[in-house]
Amino acid sequence: MKTKISKEINKVQPRVNVITLGCSKNIHDSEVLMGQLRGNQMDVVHEDQKLHKDDIIVINTCGFIDNAKQESIDTILQYSELKDQGKVGKVIVTGCLSERYKPELEAEIKNVDSFFGTNDLQNLLSSIGADYKHELVGERLLTTPSHFSYFKIAEGCNRPCSFCAIPLMRGKHVSKPIDELVKEAKFLAKNGTKELILIAQDLTYYGLDLYNKRNLADLMRNLSDVDGIEWIRLQYAYPSGFPMDILDVMNERSNICNYLDMPLQHISDNMLSSMRRGITRQKTIDLVNSIRDKVPNIALRTTLICGYPGETEKDFQEMKEWVSESRFDRLGCFTYSHEEKTHAHLLNDDVPEEVKQERVEEIMNVQQEISFDINQDKVGKTFKVLLDKKEDNYLVGRTEFDSPEVDNEVLIDARISYASPGTFVNVKIDRAEDFDLYGQIVKI
Repeated sequence: MKTKISKEINKVQPRVNVITLGCSKNIHDSEVLMGQLRGNQMDVVHEDQKLHKDDIIVINTCGFIDNAKQESIDTILQYSELKDQGKVGKVIVTGCLSERYKPELEAEIKNVDSFFGTNDLQNLLSSIGADYKHELVGERLLTTPSHFSYFKIAEGCNRPCSFCAIPLMRGKHVSKPIDELVKEAKFLAKNGTKELILIAQDLTYYGLDLYNKRNLADLMRNLSDVDGIEWIRLQYAYPSGFPMDILDVMNERSNICNYLDMPLQHISDNMLSSMRRGITRQKTIDLVNSIRDKVPNIALRTTLICGYPGETEKDFQEMKEWVSESRFDRLGCFTYSHEEKTHAHLLNDDVPEEVKQERVEEIMNVQQEISFDINQDKVGKTFKVLLDKKEDNYLVGRTEFDSPEVDNEVLIDARISYASPGTFVNVKIDRAEDFDLYGQIVKI
């Protein structure tokens, strides 16, 4: 009889459908939320398109730049309209946009049930009848394929970058203790995770608030010791005050990927100064050279901004020439977004939008040629590849030099050779394009 009653309760309990927008840090936050909901015996799904009329929709928003804000607003309006039509039960908004613009959103979108900020997890859970369970710290419900996980080691940022609104939405830098992170890594490894992708607003600041020193190297060693973790990848390393000892760990440990994502944003001293990056052109060049000297086969990824206030044609050409000379393995480029309450918002957004776009295209054209040349050097060589998925007739995977979603992929003809996604294979590259590699599985 008790079993029957329990089943009836679960049957009528509303389902929670979590919608995630924005970056990998939001993916992590959604996974923590979903882990808590599952720990409360609630029915939770991620971005299920088959809606139920009693669904509680939780939208985890992004508020970083204009395009992301607009996508978040459009998504809120979409589900609000579905609520009005009786196709879902409740709409709850959380995340960066809600943290940054809560009063404005509450005034403009009346039929959202609740708005929560980036640090309101306990209140959000309470609003839908769930309790925050401390014993679940480190546990979460993955939305990525189970073999890799975005692994957030800190929240917030103390950097003063003039263009960035992240401190407004995420607050000051707060590191997670090493023992908690090791516990989380062990939980993930036990459940099939083989690759940890370390993320934060600034990885290289890790530990200063807890241990009075930059402690990323110690964290890397501790995570490297976790059984089952075969790759550890670093994303979002800040250049100013870069801790060179993390490169020693890369050389020491075979499961630390020779990969570093370090957003440099610009190279012109005029721009770097106005952006408040705490670094100069020459120090940037010296840092890149030093990193490559210490880890000769490292893959360096960076991101740049075009059209920052006051960027002259000379500033842009200087950056373009530097990109050509530096030959980054991976590079992304974005147009400047004029964000309220940032230091740069006091400046005149004087570069026309079409010029910003043209400059981005010029940079990416240069990078396309570089990427093609670098990929051609891989032809005939064999690499360890982690398979992510099967798509059409291809197995799709990555080398240690590539992060999910943003970097190169390795495509293997599944009609010739097959292996399961989530496994490591050795692949001999027989063809290369600008941003894709093609090969066959081989035995070593």
